[in-house]
Order: sequence, then C-alpha cells, then structure tokens
Amino acid sequence: MAIRDTLRSNAAHLLQPGESVQAVFAAQTTNPWWAVVSYWIIILRNSYRVVVVTDRRILVCRSGRFRVTPVNAVVGEFPRTTRIGPVKGLWYRCDALGERLYIARRFHKDIETADASVAAT
Repeated sequence: MAIRDTLRSNAAHLLQPGESVQAVFAAQTTNPWWAVVSYWIIILRNSYRVVVVTDRRILVCRSGRFRVTPVNAVVGEFPRTTRIGPVKGLWYRCDALGERLYIARRFHKDIETADASVAAT
C-alpha cells in the first residue's frame, strides 16, 4: 500500500458523511535543514502532520513524532478556498495552514492538485 493510500485510509474516520478526499500529504513542523547541524534537533523538536484536503475543507491533523502515517487528532480546520501553494524548492515552507509546515518535494504534486481544484471552482 502506498503512503498516500495509507494516509487516506487512516484519515477516513475524520470525514463527514458524503465528504470526499481530493488530496492528502504529510508535512513536518521543524525545518529539515537542521539535520545538517544535528539529527537530535529534528528528533526532539519535530512533529509530523497530515494534511487532508476534501471537497469541503482542509484538515491539518496530528500524526506523531516518529511516524507520519497515523492520523490522530485535528489540529486545524480551514475553508476549502485556502490556497496552500505555489510550491517551490526541495522542502516547501507553508505558512497558510495555521502553523509553519515543511513539505517534501514528493508531495508537491498533491499540493498542486489541491490548489488546481480551488481555481476550478
């Protein structure tokens, strides 16, 4: 099972009846470039988040310290009209979702998909 499928299935309990997931991706709260200085900074300060973009809203969920796939609790909820991107770089720094999040390049296409569906409406 791919990571996006795992995130989608783990976030299913947070959805309202009839709500569909348009995009889902992982983020982290600590700048990953701190790993150049010391991995201990990342280990002690970092928390993972899962961002679930549905047809009605955007959910930012707590995931955990060491694994990205569990979806535990909702940290923030934003209207669907919120734009997340435009993305750039190896690690995109996002300030649009309540707290500063860092999103890896592997999830940039998910952000572009989410923003494209906002522009279409």
